[in-house]
Amino acid sequence: MMTLANKITLTRAALSIVMFLFILMPYGWSRLTATIIFIVAASTDWVDGKIARETNTITPFGAIVDPFVDKILVAAALFAFVGIAELDVPIWAVFFILLRELMISTLRVIAALEGKVMAAERWGKFKTVIQMVAVGTIFFVVDLYHFSHILSGAAQNFCQIAFETLRQVPYAITAIAAVITWISAVSYLKNNWELLKKSWSLPCKK
Repeated sequence: MMTLANKITLTRAALSIVMFLFILMPYGWSRLTATIIFIVAASTDWVDGKIARETNTITPFGAIVDPFVDKILVAAALFAFVGIAELDVPIWAVFFILLRELMISTLRVIAALEGKVMAAERWGKFKTVIQMVAVGTIFFVVDLYHFSHILSGAAQNFCQIAFETLRQVPYAITAIAAVITWISAVSYLKNNWELLKKSWSLPCKK
C-alpha cells in the first residue's frame, strides 16, 4: 500500500502540470490561480517529508521521487515564464538549471543501480530553496503586471510602478538560481566521484 507521504508527493507532481497550464493562459486570473497552486504545491514538499519521518514511512520510492518532483515543479514554472513576453526570464539560465537537474537525477539512478540511495546534501537543499524563492518572486512580479491592468486608481498606479521597478528582478534571480544550482552540482559530483567512475568502468574479469 502506498504511504501517505508518497501520495502527497505524487499530488505535487499533478499540481505542477496544472500550474504549468494555468501560467500559459494569458489571463490575470489564471496566473494568480497558478501562484496559489505553486504555494500549495511547494508547501507539500515540507509536509510529505515531515509525515514520512514522523510515521517512520521513508521509502526508496519517496527518497528518489520526492526530489525529482521538486524539479518538475520548478522546471514547469520556469519554462512557462520564459514564454511570457512581459517578463525577462533568461532561457540560458533555465537550460542550465534543467541540465544540472537531469545530470544529478542520472547520478541518483546510478546510485540506485548500485543499491544505494543518494541522500540530499546541504547544497542541494539550499539550491531547492533558492529555486523555490526565485519562482515565487517571479510569480509576484507577473501578478503585479496583471494587477496593474485590472485595478484602478491609486492601487493601479502602485502596481504599475512596482512592476516597472521590479521588472529586471526575474532575470537576475533566475541567473542567481542557475549559479547556485551548478555549485550544488559540483558538490554532488565531488562527493560521488568514485561512484561515477565505477559506473563507467568495465567490471574486472576474474
